[in-house]
Amino acid sequence: MHITDIIRGDFPTFSFEFFPPKTPAAAEILYQTIRDLESYMPHFVSVTYGAGGSTRDLTHDLVERIRHTTKLDPIPHLTCICHNEDEVEAILLRYARSAIGNILALGGDRPRDVPYDKSRDSFQHAVDLVKFIRRFNESGAHPDRRGFGIGVAGFPEGHPATPNRLVEMDHFKAKVDAGADYIVTQLFFDNRDFFDFRERCALAGIHIPIIAGIMPVTSMSGFKRIAELAGGARFPARLLRALQRCENDPEGVRRVGVHFALEQCHDLLDNNVAGIHFYTLNRSDATRVIFDSLGIQPRRSAQAPTVQPGDEVRKRVAN
Repeated sequence: MHITDIIRGDFPTFSFEFFPPKTPAAAEILYQTIRDLESYMPHFVSVTYGAGGSTRDLTHDLVERIRHTTKLDPIPHLTCICHNEDEVEAILLRYARSAIGNILALGGDRPRDVPYDKSRDSFQHAVDLVKFIRRFNESGAHPDRRGFGIGVAGFPEGHPATPNRLVEMDHFKAKVDAGADYIVTQLFFDNRDFFDFRERCALAGIHIPIIAGIMPVTSMSGFKRIAELAGGARFPARLLRALQRCENDPEGVRRVGVHFALEQCHDLLDNNVAGIHFYTLNRSDATRVIFDSLGIQPRRSAQAPTVQPGDEVRKRVAN
């Protein structure tokens, strides 16, 4: 389904993010998570993309598996890193044949521990990738005459590669104007950063839906990993103080993290957010607690889950 059919404006969207499993054990966890969350009928689920090819085939397989064996609507990530135009066109054709409706076009993270020369990439920035997907849409190769809905990343706390915030917004506006239909933000822990980002977008003439990215803290190790992966993320003193009080109690940490994320969600909903995107880390517990506490009703009655743990874990989904 095209994103413009999903985001109507009357009600906020709710969505989840998964990443491709690298081992059979991780696959078991992920498919159990999908089974747990499918009954909540999110508006869409996104699937991440590994830098430098580390999980790319796994991403394609997982996207098609979700599309063909569940009631969920998958949105694959696609990045600029280590790609040429022919490769990206082949991926878009594959997704078009599978009736994937939307793409999240990202600059991507540099691959770690492998040689990488950015100058060899056909797409130097996300704006180049957005333009390419828009041209693909105009070719009529997608079964939907509108082509793929195109999403881009937003950074409420600022893009780590562009310290000058005025220049950053100029770059962001160019990326949106190239053909983006919606925005999904990087995770944040202070809603004031999101609201300020939303206002700055409006001042810049950016009026497409902005979906807020939320990641509940569920462990101290996960908390430290968030700080490492989301470089520049700001952690409010209120959250740090609450975590310090229970840092040696894993269940206490989980409760604090879930409660903090729940407060964020209530505040976002009270302030007319277009949607909330949960970074699940392939686990369902925290997301389900938040969903239940928000009192969100499923969009429609869901049937019994269609994904069974271990079912076709190692099979590739046919094109």
